[in-house]
Amino acid sequence: MYLALDAMGIMAFLAIGLVFSHGRKKIDWKSVGILTVLNLALAWVLTSFPWGRAAVQGAAAAFNELVDVAWTGINFALANWVGADGLNPQPVNFVVSALLPILLILPIFNILTYIGFLPWVVKWIGRGLSIITRRPKFETFYSIEMMFLGNTEAPVVSKLQLQKMSPARNVVIAMMTMSCVTASILAAYIQMMPAEYTLTAVPLNCLNALIVTSMLYPVDVTMEEDVIYTYEDGLTVDAGERPVPAAVASEQGPAPQPAASRPAAAATARSGLGARFGRIVARDPNRPRKEPFFSFLGDSILNGGRLVLIVTANVITFVALAALIDKILGAIWSPLSLESILGVFMYVPSLLLGLDPSAAWDMSQIMSLKLVTNEFVAMGRVTDVVTTFPPHHQAVLTVFLTSFANFGTLGMIIGTFKGIVDKERNELIAKNVGRMLLSGILVSLLSAGMVGLFVW
Repeated sequence: MYLALDAMGIMAFLAIGLVFSHGRKKIDWKSVGILTVLNLALAWVLTSFPWGRAAVQGAAAAFNELVDVAWTGINFALANWVGADGLNPQPVNFVVSALLPILLILPIFNILTYIGFLPWVVKWIGRGLSIITRRPKFETFYSIEMMFLGNTEAPVVSKLQLQKMSPARNVVIAMMTMSCVTASILAAYIQMMPAEYTLTAVPLNCLNALIVTSMLYPVDVTMEEDVIYTYEDGLTVDAGERPVPAAVASEQGPAPQPAASRPAAAATARSGLGARFGRIVARDPNRPRKEPFFSFLGDSILNGGRLVLIVTANVITFVALAALIDKILGAIWSPLSLESILGVFMYVPSLLLGLDPSAAWDMSQIMSLKLVTNEFVAMGRVTDVVTTFPPHHQAVLTVFLTSFANFGTLGMIIGTFKGIVDKERNELIAKNVGRMLLSGILVSLLSAGMVGLFVW
């Protein structure tokens, strides 16, 4: 019965996307169908097959190894906060256990970007996904970028593309950004929630972001508009600004050459293997120079520190505000609390995730707490007891919580877009904040429902 309820829930969440669609007649149902089948197959593989589970567990083990390495540095600086020698530490606070490992994880991912590995992965997976799913090139590239960049970093590195695209496509990107899950912060998540479900949520969220946005805000993209812009396309980089990563490599090739140079270029193109190798190793004169490595690394470390401070400040503020609201509500009537009130609105979606009524009520309160505050506050509420839950309950709860979808993220995204696009695009994004929040919620629900189908 609960399996059938979970399946009905997935259809219900898709139906909500249809009901609140900005243009129902524009929805590409073939693309939605392909993406849904693809994501269901991915959830099935990652949760039901031994080799799929082994892949997820291997990724979790790799993250744990990185965290263990991070403890060496943490123990050196804050020895009284962790266990002896930094091995199997028992941290005394949330900052040490969940956040400080980010100071190692974030620079590692940035280094992989610097050397071109992550952009290469994003480029080729995004290109294949675009062909399979019939979605525009940049939207699919962006869905893969979201796995590695945060909800402020992803739009910034795509600044040029956003400025060139139509305002409607900017709305789509803003909606997708609500579902960002950056790999650099996964180390914090897996210290608080079951690692295998946390990591499973990441690719599912990215694909579901494509599904939900293609329903909530469908946009027709012509072949002429379906291009990836780069700074190499005859454009320059602003002073002090980093170039767009190679992940957004142009499908158009290099900028057009002057007519006078075309015969020479044609001759070079016909000159065989040597010329081909020369083109590979030659540096494009229009391509901006890389920032020196150690300057880049220093900036990366500082960015990690800022991220830790931002998350810490947000958690302190939101936990305190939630406690204040609970005190006020309790003074009115003792059973009242923020979670109990907001949980009413998420109760039906919780039931549609295949939970029994009592478990659904508990789930709804945690879900609502996450939407109003953030995922860290919600994870902190259940981190000591989540492993005692039945497998299905663990899976859907963990997957739902693994995203940045909350009210606070809305402000961060809108603020980021204000800094990189014009007034027309900003105004259109601001008019669709409701759909942005709904997009994040539906992505989280769809991912949780899809995983829940296969974990019992």
